[in-house]
Amino acid sequence: MIQAIGRRAVTAVEAVGQVGHFFQDMVRALPDVRTWVGPAIVQMRRVGVDSLPVALFIAAFTGVVLALQASYTFTGAVPLYFVGTLVGKTMMLELGPVLAGLALAGRVGASMAAELGTMKVTEQVDALETLAYDPYAYLVVPRVIAGTLMFPIIVAFAMATGIVTGWLTSLALLDLSTNDFLKGLKLFYVFKDIWFGLFKSATFGFTITLVGCIVGLDTRGGAQGVGRATTHAVVYSAILILVLDAFWAVVLL
Repeated sequence: MIQAIGRRAVTAVEAVGQVGHFFQDMVRALPDVRTWVGPAIVQMRRVGVDSLPVALFIAAFTGVVLALQASYTFTGAVPLYFVGTLVGKTMMLELGPVLAGLALAGRVGASMAAELGTMKVTEQVDALETLAYDPYAYLVVPRVIAGTLMFPIIVAFAMATGIVTGWLTSLALLDLSTNDFLKGLKLFYVFKDIWFGLFKSATFGFTITLVGCIVGLDTRGGAQGVGRATTHAVVYSAILILVLDAFWAVVLL
């Protein structure tokens, strides 16, 4: 029992050290702008534009559910215009960034882990080194930059979509006027709500893409290894998103 705990502790420390070395190598690759700038633009399209429909679909139905649940909760207790307050605050501070992050962890993180894992087990990464390409500059930096820059844009659209669908639900199903919904939306609004959600989403994007790259480039064992890497990337990313969400709530709110 003690030996098992010791082995797990050693494995955990080794994993932290590997992540530290990976991050260090990635930072060293940043000055090689000519290598990563072209792939970064391609990754921005894949991470941002291609992921937008998924994020907007989730945000749309989240806004509908929030409006309906808020009206059910507030009935007879507080004025109904507080539906706008709850929809706006929740989409900007919490559900917009977190739900989009969790969904994109499955789409973006898994995709990157599978792609890089396949390149690793088929020795394409070794071929890049043979051709004098830095794998970190060519494979890792573009993906991490794309995730960090594009996730806030995706989440901004998700926030707006959730609020709009919450407003439309209020008009159609809750007999709430536009003026009342906007009154509730403005009631406790502060600009910090927006930048807090966007800042969180940038850290989520950085984390998801970094985890996908780390797990992908550490893949071993052929097709089975690629499958394990894909699963691990999604699980680790989801856990880290929730940890970061709690951390930023304590530090910044």
